[in-house]
Amino acid sequence: MQRLKLIKEVEKANNNLDGVITRTPLILNKRLSKKYGANIFLKREDLQVVRSYKLRGAYNKISNLSKEEKKRGVVCASAGNHAQGVAFACFDLKVKGHIFMPLNTPKQKVDRVREFGDGWTEIVLVGDTYDDAHKEAMDFCKKKKSIFVHPFDDLEVIAGQGTIGVEIMEKANNDVDVVVVPIGGGGLVAGLGSYVKSKNKKTKIFGVEPLGAPSMTASLKKGKVVKLDHIEKFVDGAAVKEVGQETFAIAKKLIDAMHTVPEGKVCTEMISLYQHDGIVAEPAGTLSVAVLDQIKKDIKGKNIVCIISGGNNDLSRFPEIVDKSLIYEGLKHYFIVDFPQRPGALKLFLEKALGKNDDITLFEYIKKNARERGPALVGIELSKKEDLEKLMKRMTRLGFHFEKLESDSPMFRFLV
Repeated sequence: MQRLKLIKEVEKANNNLDGVITRTPLILNKRLSKKYGANIFLKREDLQVVRSYKLRGAYNKISNLSKEEKKRGVVCASAGNHAQGVAFACFDLKVKGHIFMPLNTPKQKVDRVREFGDGWTEIVLVGDTYDDAHKEAMDFCKKKKSIFVHPFDDLEVIAGQGTIGVEIMEKANNDVDVVVVPIGGGGLVAGLGSYVKSKNKKTKIFGVEPLGAPSMTASLKKGKVVKLDHIEKFVDGAAVKEVGQETFAIAKKLIDAMHTVPEGKVCTEMISLYQHDGIVAEPAGTLSVAVLDQIKKDIKGKNIVCIISGGNNDLSRFPEIVDKSLIYEGLKHYFIVDFPQRPGALKLFLEKALGKNDDITLFEYIKKNARERGPALVGIELSKKEDLEKLMKRMTRLGFHFEKLESDSPMFRFLV
């Protein structure tokens, strides 16, 4: 009964959003199709006016408010795409909005929200985390009796996100074998999955989360919503500690398989999408493509839709993205090298220890005493990951004492 109600809400939302959102294209990607031996289609939600699908749910929710509710205004807490969707809806529907964002939100995102709200939204920067901003937003709501627009755990928001499913099935004439969906709080997979399966019961829904924030994976294993103690926030559009109660109740009946993707792999695919296809996807928007290596046996010869959920990516993050990709691919490594305190030691390292295609990307050395050896922090980029063992053998043979920094060490986390 719940599913039937939701499908009707999705169809209603599809009408509400007509003329407001971009009916984003479903594009066959020839490069990925050839690579995986399947028909890989990309649903380009990065081409929305706010560069993410979040506009759909936010607009649907706010447009369905009564006149009295609209007068009371709306409130949301968000550091990213949801805030932009709410701001756009507030301006378009002439509803006053208050958007609470953490103090450390990048200026670029704050400016985008202000631009879309264009006088109809007030931005409140408060607290160090999303949880702090959320608490302040809820307190404000109670005090002002405003309407809170949840980023995912709300039926009308879920229905708005579900309109992506309407567009996919219409464009593909219901002939879809697998839809690969990035999951954060679960609103997208709940809405989209419900509609897609109502049109074709054989279509499978594969959910994808970042390895460092597997909240839906953990909840499905326990059979109830689980709140994670710690998460890796790099894939910020899908990094939540806890999925929604409403979204979980719906999604657990729809998801055929769950997968997690390492953050480094996400970075590699972000770079690949940009270099090969000219797509500037954000980390969460890349999850559905980054998982294809894991599921290639399950998708061969089939029609696959990958949701590119957003493209709000700050250019200042690209050095970090490149670094994470190189480390994941085994092409960049960090060492503490104990250099002998004698003339020619560094020259020997450069000429004999390094391979001809190896490159030093970081070298920090401070001699603090008169000991026979002095440590240096050295970052080395390789042309092939297989060269690592050869490098370490040469360093050992030449008498360089060293320690390779592993990804779980405090020093490594400080660097990356």
